[in-house]
Amino acid sequence: MERLWPRGLKKEAVALNLWLKEIAPSPELRTWFGHEPARWGEFCRRYWVELAGHPEAVRLLQEKAREGRVTLVYGSRDREHNAAAALKRFLEGGTP
Repeated sequence: MERLWPRGLKKEAVALNLWLKEIAPSPELRTWFGHEPARWGEFCRRYWVELAGHPEAVRLLQEKAREGRVTLVYGSRDREHNAAAALKRFLEGGTP
């Protein structure tokens, strides 16, 4: 999840039901991370602390996931080290 719309993806082309911007990493955390794979573990740890500060949004996303398919979008070119990947891991109960 990102606060910014993904590059190259037209809003009209997506059947979007919900966009939880508040669940995205803070601008400060995104800037610190800078998409540096060496910072990935610490990024996840810090992001998960931020997620703990938004329990209602996390709960809503978990409910949606129980109801059916949830698609997490991201704007990064890195498929492995992005906020959506970190959020997916968090929702699955993984560790940073």
